[in-house]
Amino acid sequence: MVRASLVSRAEAEQLAELFRLLGEPSRARILYALVEAGELCVGDLAELVEASETSVSQALRLLRTAGVVRSRREGRHVHYRLDDAHVRLLLDLSREHLRHGAATAERGHG
Repeated sequence: MVRASLVSRAEAEQLAELFRLLGEPSRARILYALVEAGELCVGDLAELVEASETSVSQALRLLRTAGVVRSRREGRHVHYRLDDAHVRLLLDLSREHLRHGAATAERGHG
């Protein structure tokens, strides 16, 4: 019964790849900046996360290819936002989990 409901090997590989992608600190900061702002261009993101525009552009390219963010061109600027509500939910739940773990450790139950 448990085996029938397990994630397939292919899905497990896709999940692991997604978590590797999200697991890089500068990409995580970029995503949380997009959570807070809704939509930003590369220059604004670079300033917010204190990184070069080149590294932010590279990170956004990876995130866009993976379907985590989407882009919209407006003249010479490209604006980025989270692809959908599922991405925001995943980020919100992850952050909540971290905060819960920190609170539990402070109480000595960790």
